Amino acid sequence: MDMKITFPAGKKVNAEYKGFTHKTDQARISGGEESAPEPFSTFLTSIGTCAGIYVLGFCQQRGINTDGMEIAQSMNFNPSSGMIDKINLNIILPQDFPDKYKKAVINSANLCAVKKHMENPPKFEITTT
Repeated sequence: MDMKITFPAGKKVNAEYKGFTHKTDQARISGGEESAPEPFSTFLTSIGTCAGIYVLGFCQQRGINTDGMEIAQSMNFNPSSGMIDKINLNIILPQDFPDKYKKAVINSANLCAVKKHMENPPKFEITTT
């Protein structure tokens, strides 16, 4: 499973993976053009969207309407470490969401592959050629 990272111009860094080019840039304050999300923003959005695809699949398999449903993701920034130390995902359910599926829809969000990788992180090896 390979990915190619390229540096097209300025502060832009792109990832070519599975036939798509995922573009990133930096904020103007960091010397970028703000033409695309920052890499860390892309990482954070991958968490919520990954949980979202599992929630969506859960609902679609059961014929549950997802109108009005959303996931609110919040991050707690720890100033002493300079890192996020907690991520909250709140699945906002429509009023007519079946009570019997409330715990199960949370379980479906917990299947997110991004979350699982964060809980059991891979080892990194960085080399040059």
